[in-house]
Amino acid sequence: MDNAIIQMLEPYNCQSRADYENALKEIMQEIALLGLWRSRFYEHGLFYGGSALRILYGLNRFSEDLDFSLLKPDPTFDLSGYERAIIAELQGFGFDVTMQVKEKSEPSQIQSAFIKAGTKINFLHIRVPETILNHIHSNQILKIKLEVDIDPPGAHDVEVRDLFKPIPFQVKTMPLPDLFAGKLHAILARSWKNRVKGRDYYDYLWYLGRSPSVNIRHLEARLQQSGHLQGRLHMTTLKEMLTEQFQQVDIEAARDDISIFLQKKEKISLELWSNNYFVRSVDRLSSTDVPYQ
Repeated sequence: MDNAIIQMLEPYNCQSRADYENALKEIMQEIALLGLWRSRFYEHGLFYGGSALRILYGLNRFSEDLDFSLLKPDPTFDLSGYERAIIAELQGFGFDVTMQVKEKSEPSQIQSAFIKAGTKINFLHIRVPETILNHIHSNQILKIKLEVDIDPPGAHDVEVRDLFKPIPFQVKTMPLPDLFAGKLHAILARSWKNRVKGRDYYDYLWYLGRSPSVNIRHLEARLQQSGHLQGRLHMTTLKEMLTEQFQQVDIEAARDDISIFLQKKEKISLELWSNNYFVRSVDRLSSTDVPYQ
C-alpha cells in the first residue's frame, strides 16, 4: 500500500466495516479531486456541496457524492473528457476502479458519472482485517457519484483552497455564504417525495454554528432558475419560506437519513431535533446582501 494512503487512512481509526467503507470512499474522493486538478478542471469549474464542506471545511459527517459547478454556463461541456485523468490517478495509488459517465435520454443541466470499485479487492489494498473481509461478498460494489452543473446560476464568488493529501494541490470552491445559499436552495427546492434528505438539515445546522451569513443574491438566482421564486428575495421572505418548510418536515425520516453518515459520538446531537427546534433556528440567519433585507 502506498505510504500516502497509509497516512490518509490512519486518522480515521477504523474499527467496523462501515468505518472502512466511509474512509475508503473519502480517500478515493480526494484522489479524484487531485486527478481533476492535474487535468485542469478547476480552470472551468469548482467543487461544492456536502463533500466540499467535509473535505475543505471540516464538516463532521461523511458524504457520498462529489458535486461540481462550472464557473459559467457551457452546454458543450463533456464530463467524459476527465474520465481518463480520474481513473489514472486512482489506479496510480493502487485502487481497482472503473468510471462510467451517465448517458442522458433528454437534455439536462446536470452531467453525472459513477466511480465504481470492488469493495473486497480495494479493502485488501488498504489492509482491512480478515474478520471484516470474510463478511464481504466478492461482488460488493462501492460507488461514488460525480455531478457537474453545466448551467450554473451566477451571483457568487470563487475561493481557492489548498489541499495537502495525497500531495499538495488546489481546488476552486465558493466562500461559505455562497455554499450556504446552495444548501438553503436544496432544503427549499429539493423534490424527494416520501424521502427526506436529513443531510441537508444537518448541514444547515453546521452552517448556523460557523457561518450563519447567506449570500441571498446567489440563493435568489438559484430559486429563480429552479422556478421556486419570481422577483427579488428578501430576508423576511426567506425566513418565512424556511419556517414553513421546517414546520412540515418529517423529523424522524430526517434523522434516519443522516445517521448512517455520522460517527457514534456525533449522533447524540440528533436528539435535539424537532420541528420547533428548526423553526427557532431561523432567527440566527443573516445576509451578506444588506440593501435588500
